[in-house]
Amino acid sequence: MPRIAKQLSERAVAAIKQPGRRAVGGVQGLHLLVSPTGWRSWVLRVVVAGTRKDWGLGAYPGVSLAAARDAARAVHDSIRAGEVPEPATSKRKRLAAEQLANTEKTFDFCVERFLDAKGVEWRNAKHRAQWRSTLAQYASPVLGALPVSEIERRHVLAVLTQPVGGESTLWLAKNETASRLRGRIERVLDWAAASGYRRSGENPAAWRGHLDALLPAPGKIQKTEHHRALPYADIPAFIAALRKRDGAAARALEFAILTAARSGEVRGATWDELDFENRLWTIPAGRMKAGREHRVPLSAAAVTLLKKLPGVADSPYVFPGARGPLSDMSLTAVLRRMNVDCVPHGFRSSFRDWAAAGNWPRELAELSLAHVTKGKVEAAYWRADALDKRRELMQAWAEYCQTHEETPPKKGGVNQAKKT
Repeated sequence: MPRIAKQLSERAVAAIKQPGRRAVGGVQGLHLLVSPTGWRSWVLRVVVAGTRKDWGLGAYPGVSLAAARDAARAVHDSIRAGEVPEPATSKRKRLAAEQLANTEKTFDFCVERFLDAKGVEWRNAKHRAQWRSTLAQYASPVLGALPVSEIERRHVLAVLTQPVGGESTLWLAKNETASRLRGRIERVLDWAAASGYRRSGENPAAWRGHLDALLPAPGKIQKTEHHRALPYADIPAFIAALRKRDGAAARALEFAILTAARSGEVRGATWDELDFENRLWTIPAGRMKAGREHRVPLSAAAVTLLKKLPGVADSPYVFPGARGPLSDMSLTAVLRRMNVDCVPHGFRSSFRDWAAAGNWPRELAELSLAHVTKGKVEAAYWRADALDKRRELMQAWAEYCQTHEETPPKKGGVNQAKKT
């Protein structure tokens, strides 16, 4: 016959603080459980069909001693009647599991829904395509078919450390790509949790306090990439050689040099962005890297170039390609055919070096390059107040570009300039 514990009073129970399990009497098997942190709760130990089970009856003192004894008696009565009651904690877990099963979604499903929900925030369709492409190439083979509720840190690590090139991993060999991928996985999982498809809590793709303890920091791996750029002293001779070439791509490259604009901004330029009367090119925020409108004062040379362009019927683009705007490799192809070892973006560095050598204000050059270097108030001041000064700068640059000598740029004479 089981030993019956001494029946404790409410006051005696309240005095129990030592971690462990303490029988309180009054009902067979009723205990007060005290955790190492001081948390106290009621546990009823019974035997059902030869198996010992513990039933949680709630936390103390939220559930009083009298209420715990009443609940314990009810459990014993059910067992004697041949019924096996379900503990409250087990019932909550079962209901939560059933609810999750009814809403179970895969990672691939959540990626598509996330893109539908958040894609409007991105500047253009290319950004959305990059998201989908990166996740499809690297994450989907590992995570795609998994229920999003089951994805753990080990799964994310399997994506980031997948083999690349035989002897390396994605995180080490292509860290910039892998870092973007990690952030995108984190955002998809955050969206899944907010949508009720996975339990809220720690995100297994989070960097700080999680993956940063397991993977080397990106700053310790990534090497600074440089855009190959012509020395600014070679620009006039290059412009002279470029003007001997026909085609929309050659003219687009020349326009990019004269305006110090990014190649994507030039390739996507439309006629309605141009104001010939005020000699101004206004690039909308949606096409700018910084996501803000940028005004480019046009030099006389840039205006002359634009007016000489043959218009293409039914095309809104200033530099049209076969289908829509020029491709992103068209300007690079011009440089390759000219056997000049630099890239279109490098001409922005040539412009900046020329401006520095001519003692133009650094802020003026940075603003002309659409670099965001100041707070919102100061940036707004520069955009409004420096247009005339920038017009003077861009006119001087265009005039310099045309002071050519009849000698081609030195082959292999390239600067290494940081990405701008």
